[in-house]
Amino acid sequence: MEKETDDYLAPHYLQRSNWLRAAVLGANDGILSTASLAIGIAAASDLRAPVVLATVAGLVAGALSMAAGEYVSVSSQTDVQDADIEREKKELADMPALELERLAGIYEKRGLSKETAQAVAQELTAHDALAAHLHDELGLNSVSEAKPIQAALASGASFTVGGTLPLLVTLFMPLAQMEYYLYGFAIVFLAILGTVAAKTGGSSIKKAIIRITFWGTAAMGLTALVGYVFGVNPG
Repeated sequence: MEKETDDYLAPHYLQRSNWLRAAVLGANDGILSTASLAIGIAAASDLRAPVVLATVAGLVAGALSMAAGEYVSVSSQTDVQDADIEREKKELADMPALELERLAGIYEKRGLSKETAQAVAQELTAHDALAAHLHDELGLNSVSEAKPIQAALASGASFTVGGTLPLLVTLFMPLAQMEYYLYGFAIVFLAILGTVAAKTGGSSIKKAIIRITFWGTAAMGLTALVGYVFGVNPG
């Protein structure tokens, strides 16, 4: 009974969506991009040093790129939200009656009677008109709120963690057939990531694993092909 109560009071999975998306994307990209890069170089070289150097360079550049890209992307979303909030403030100041009718209309479309919708709109407007319109008209809430710093840190850190795994493979696994070791370990890492992401987000583990391993295989396979075709092995 106590467990059922705890489950009932636990946050919904959607509340994890912002940081979970950034973290999974970062870790997935870290594993996949560094492993693919290492596979391409390993397919074109008989030496360990170029493989390790390329993997380290890809790891550092990728982590910084992910963090910067996520920050810029989410900051742009924040700018749009801020502009909408300012516009809503102006509309509430210039035409409060029209905004009240608009809010009541939203509640009618959700199934309330005209009288009930009007009463709810009036009460919420009296309590906090801006909050009511931001939530019900624009769909803004604490779950969808854009947080650039949080997203950037989650992406950069998770990319670093993900990219470190293929780097360890290049450092410690036998050089002969290195690309096969990289592929095998990367698939295992991706499958684990897919499982963790699915359990955290409450979605299907099987679908997550199939999706992440399929596209991982495609990316690494194409990169290895490029390495074989264009690589020049030093003699």
